Amino acid sequence: MFNPLIMKDSFKNFFSLFVFISFFFGCSDSSDSGAEEKEAEPAITISLDIYKKVYGTTSEITISGGYAYINTNGVPDHKSPYFKDTKWHDQKYQAYNEGEPNMFHRGSFHLNPNRVSELNLSFKIPNSPSKSSSPNTTGMGPIGVSLNGVPFYNQYAAMNAPLTQEINSFDNYNGHPAPLSPGAENGSGGKYHYHMEPFWLTSNAGKEALLGFLLDGFPVYGPEEKGKTISSSDLDSFHGHSHSTKEFINGIYHYHTTADAPYINGNGYYGSPGTVSQ
Repeated sequence: MFNPLIMKDSFKNFFSLFVFISFFFGCSDSSDSGAEEKEAEPAITISLDIYKKVYGTTSEITISGGYAYINTNGVPDHKSPYFKDTKWHDQKYQAYNEGEPNMFHRGSFHLNPNRVSELNLSFKIPNSPSKSSSPNTTGMGPIGVSLNGVPFYNQYAAMNAPLTQEINSFDNYNGHPAPLSPGAENGSGGKYHYHMEPFWLTSNAGKEALLGFLLDGFPVYGPEEKGKTISSSDLDSFHGHSHSTKEFINGIYHYHTTADAPYINGNGYYGSPGTVSQ
């Protein structure tokens, strides 16, 4: 005889079994898909040909033991008022052009007391960069190298102060020299560097061009991408993002210079930094 209670219980048991099987296989498919996506992530190894875009070197660029070795003297290949009274004065000195002022200045240009010096910079940079599992802050001094061999510095002036006042000492190509050592502002030497977009490079190579590398091995690009001007709000806390570029068609994490702070690099390095000696 038909019993509706038995029928109801049978239906509930069947439904519970169906839900369990669906959940089990649904979770299994999700796990397998995630594993496939993880395995599909390409390993990034930067070739020697790309490093050779750094032209302001004092010796051949080499790769050994997982690192690229880049040696420069830090002397810019463009003119500057900071060549005044140096051995390059006749060839490279050029007074600040008030008719085409630096767009970042917040007042009148003032020549700081330092001058360009020939340095001995040796960059040791990972040539298979990857995201670091722990934070690595940038220090004072070089945090990377630009294509013309001039070092990049972070977003701070001395004593980790904002660049607010120091910006007014940047020349027309957006660089200036720091003292050779603390307190050594004697008007005869200095360490020329960029805190921001190096105008000489972007004016020659374009606003979307590769500009250099930070010490963690990841590349630095200009302030535009696919015809759009990039701002810090378009980037992560390290001041970069990941996708394909002209040099890395399969994609790579990279930094951008921007007109707003932090300009080149944000909350430290995205990867694990190499070293620089000077």
